[in-house]
Amino acid sequence: MNVVITGGNRGIGLALTKHYLASGASVYVTCRNSCDELNSSGAKVIKGVDVSKPEELRETLSELLSLKIDLLINNAGVLGVETVDDWDPYTIDYQFRVNALGPLLVTQTLLPALAEHSKVAMITSRMGSMADNTSGGYYGYRMSKAALNAAGVSLANDLRPKGIAVGLFHPGFVQTEMVNGNGDIDADTAAKRLAARIEELNVENAGRFIHSNGDVLPW
Repeated sequence: MNVVITGGNRGIGLALTKHYLASGASVYVTCRNSCDELNSSGAKVIKGVDVSKPEELRETLSELLSLKIDLLINNAGVLGVETVDDWDPYTIDYQFRVNALGPLLVTQTLLPALAEHSKVAMITSRMGSMADNTSGGYYGYRMSKAALNAAGVSLANDLRPKGIAVGLFHPGFVQTEMVNGNGDIDADTAAKRLAARIEELNVENAGRFIHSNGDVLPW
């Protein structure tokens, strides 16, 4: 099985990389910059991929177009912290480009390489849920993940006739560098849970918003 993971140089992406390598998959990881642990993992590392730069994606992802990709995991993401009194439109825009537009463009670019009955996993967040938002703040992250959810549902509908299943998965509150090590579960646990949810994904249940623990999340 050929697995492609974006943003696999740390955190959840690196844990997913190790998980799929241990399962016997051939794993291809894209990232802007690699790290020693990723370089020695056995994954094929494609550096210099910046999902916020659409004009570069076709070139930086070009070697993946010769594959038959069984699973594409759009994991690359960034988190900004804004309040109603302290915010920066440029960081909000950057979160949109990485968190929402990036996964859509990566999927569109790699669409010719997606195998029959392949799967696309969007690593999103319950912070993009309208119903679940009871605390406010985090404007760029919440807005960008809500936009990612909208893109994921459209992709699920558009790709279903091709036999490609698209799912939207919240990993949980994971102890990663992005959240300064805070969280309820570690990255390896999140990766195992996500892999189980991805295994359950098919064209019939595509387009749902799922917690890594299996709960269906509200929009």
